[in-house]
Amino acid sequence: MQFTAKQIAQKLKGTVEGDENVLIWKPCRIEEVDEGGITFLANPKYTHYIYERHAAAILIAKDFVLEHPVDATLIRVDNPYLCVAKVLHMFNSASKPKKGRSLRSSVHLTAKVGKGCYIGEFAVISRKAKIGNNVQIYPQVYIGDYAEVGDNTILYPGVKIYRECKVGRNCILHAGASIGADGFGFAPTEDGSYNKIDQIGNVVIEDDVEIGANTCIDRATMGSTIIHQGVKIDNLCQIAHNVSVGKNTAMASQSGCAGSGHIGQHCIIAGQVGIVGHITVGDNVTIAAQSGVTRNIDSDSVVLGSPAMPADRQRKIYVMQRKLEEMYKDIALLKKKLQ
Repeated sequence: MQFTAKQIAQKLKGTVEGDENVLIWKPCRIEEVDEGGITFLANPKYTHYIYERHAAAILIAKDFVLEHPVDATLIRVDNPYLCVAKVLHMFNSASKPKKGRSLRSSVHLTAKVGKGCYIGEFAVISRKAKIGNNVQIYPQVYIGDYAEVGDNTILYPGVKIYRECKVGRNCILHAGASIGADGFGFAPTEDGSYNKIDQIGNVVIEDDVEIGANTCIDRATMGSTIIHQGVKIDNLCQIAHNVSVGKNTAMASQSGCAGSGHIGQHCIIAGQVGIVGHITVGDNVTIAAQSGVTRNIDSDSVVLGSPAMPADRQRKIYVMQRKLEEMYKDIALLKKKLQ
């Protein structure tokens, strides 16, 4: 698949400086771009590459000022980082989705499968399950009894969707994602053992959600664990029973939320964040990497540390911690003088 700079600029609503008919064969990293490649400049520390590499075209901001002439055709856009995502989609959409059902798959007689679906080898669609149109079900996917999958959703190899769980339209679930395993519910007994608490709820994943590889979203004890529209969850994350994650929130790898927590809309949860159960994180909250959230967080906050607290306060504490050894010596000297 190839495009001209003019075709890409029209798609991005950008303007062309240079040869608008130059052919572009592939997107490239700015450090590696060469003839026929298109790249982008969004971070100033990579600016020197646009003068050193010989790209076919470069996406740059409309207000970017060149220090030297460049060989490449420039496509000026409002947001180069966002536009490169659209360029990648242009090239990726050239490969057509798979269709057809493998003879090695298993579809229950009572299951309903929509038009244009792909069902790969050793995939299992169980009793009374409902599959929408144009769903991509890769090999070794399991879809349990009464589960539902919406139109245009992609289930990559090894995805497991337990009974009665629902996945919306235009979702992507990556390899090994587990949807609807039992929540971690056990009642301690007098002899120190545990009685299992049956988990009879489900998981509801709304439209346009992406779930990373080997991420686990547990079913509710009662009711639903809910992942709202547009949520993006990275690989190796844990969402416990009865958690709700608000619209368009993003969660990075190795983060987790304990049971019955509520995470608001448009939040950013960085890597290795832990959120305790039964608390509320407001809307538009940013939680820095490796933070431990132990109490409610108000909307529009930025927090970090463990326990997490307002970022400005935690940064001051970090500065003081680096001076602890020096402070200890000063206190010891003062004590000696006082004695």
